[in-house]
Amino acid sequence: MACAGRGGKIKSIVNNFILKTFANIEPLSQWAAEKIIESSREALLKRGRFLFALNGGGTPRRLFELLGSDFRGQMDWDKIHIFWGDERCVPPDDKESNYGQAREMFLNRVDIPEPNIHRVKAELEPAEAAKDYSQTLKRFASPPLEWPRFDLVLLGMGEDGHTASLFPGSSVDDTEPVLAVTGHYQGRPANRVTLTPRVLNSARTILFMVAGASKAETLSRVLGRERNPKQLPAQRIDPKDGEVIWLTDEAAAGKLSKEIS
Repeated sequence: MACAGRGGKIKSIVNNFILKTFANIEPLSQWAAEKIIESSREALLKRGRFLFALNGGGTPRRLFELLGSDFRGQMDWDKIHIFWGDERCVPPDDKESNYGQAREMFLNRVDIPEPNIHRVKAELEPAEAAKDYSQTLKRFASPPLEWPRFDLVLLGMGEDGHTASLFPGSSVDDTEPVLAVTGHYQGRPANRVTLTPRVLNSARTILFMVAGASKAETLSRVLGRERNPKQLPAQRIDPKDGEVIWLTDEAAAGKLSKEIS
């Protein structure tokens, strides 16, 4: 796979990860799309299906556009199953819905069977939605786990260091695979459903996509020597048997130490 931008493999004080920095969101998204294609083909060869968890927010929008246009003919959609790492508790047609965003930007434009799309039923009460999604995950479980081992998970990082809907100050010892949570961030819906690190850290590949100068300070803390997963939830993503790839634009990477960048 051709790799745009620059980046290298390093060992941080927390875990092993790959860091790649790109000029802007366009080459970053192109590289992410190529990685998704590569991962899907590998998964289909080895296991006959590709389990893919999406995120929301502004950063993956260009990636979603590419998956629904330039790259849509490069994936075997009949064998791809789509999930979400978290969801805001709004109806599926609400503009704040992560599912709705992905549906509009690429799922409606590819030939994926409807039964292969596994959304969080966020129109339910949060606790009920979390319980329902736990049951959905069990149908794809990889024993002895009670949830699937995702082939690829997309994650972002907020200016406060949150990822999925794991917010600063929340518990770091969650025992359930799915939680109903409350998180106040940039005026968006507070009630949410999220996968927990127990599920996310079992993934084969995790792609973090981080863009914008407003996230530079936090990114330098998350990837630096400081270890504070209570206040920097992105640090809770630490798979023991999987790879973590951080994709950043130059603005977000602007405050990384020389040791890292």
